[in-house]
Amino acid sequence: MSDTSSHYIEFANVYKTFDKPVLVDVSFQVDAGETLAIIGRSGVGKSVSLGHIMGFLKPDQGRVYVSYADITDMKEAELRRIRKKVTMVFQSGALFDSLTVGDNILFSLETREDYDEQNKEDVVRGLLNMVDLGDAVDVYPPDLSTGHKRAVAIARALAAQPECILYDEPTTMVDPIMGDHLIGLMLRLKNQLRLTAVVVTHDLDLMRRVADRVVVLYEGRAIYFGPVAELEKSPHPHIQEFLAMDRVA
Repeated sequence: MSDTSSHYIEFANVYKTFDKPVLVDVSFQVDAGETLAIIGRSGVGKSVSLGHIMGFLKPDQGRVYVSYADITDMKEAELRRIRKKVTMVFQSGALFDSLTVGDNILFSLETREDYDEQNKEDVVRGLLNMVDLGDAVDVYPPDLSTGHKRAVAIARALAAQPECILYDEPTTMVDPIMGDHLIGLMLRLKNQLRLTAVVVTHDLDLMRRVADRVVVLYEGRAIYFGPVAELEKSPHPHIQEFLAMDRVA
């Protein structure tokens, strides 16, 4: 295999086993500026896939490419360089409860030498306005709803000026209004900033509105990889069952 890929992210025949096989011969690609959704039931390897993209996990077999480079055997120092380009929004938000919302975002700017203190404050306010939380700069995370914590986590991720953003179940455990707000925010980032994105989700409404292509994982395998618009035509019984359950819901 080559040490580079023509795709921004690529899984090439990836296998990963823990107690049982979690990923089995999984292949997919994400091009620059594209949003890929990874869907499937709990425990099918969706979050494990994100772990491989961040370099937190290594495949047992196969290759993983991120930012066009083969990261499969990269050392931690090289991976840190990749992680400056690719950032992750965790389901929990992973904010520091002892810091205000503004200081949580400032934390991401501390390593940036291209800002002075005034610039940093302007950037923090600009990012919070972008996620419609301009009034929350002095609020502490425990006083925010789950959805607002995720919006702050997105603002903090953007502070690093990434090329690619990974979302882990962004609309899980939020009410429909907040879910709609988060989907709208993700669409703005896609259209205005042209960010590459990978979204792990159960939310088929999110998939349809935000993603260009989708990977469906089932029993460790990618049983569909292709345009979101073509998913309905898949003859696979699990996909038809998944879509039917969504229509009922």
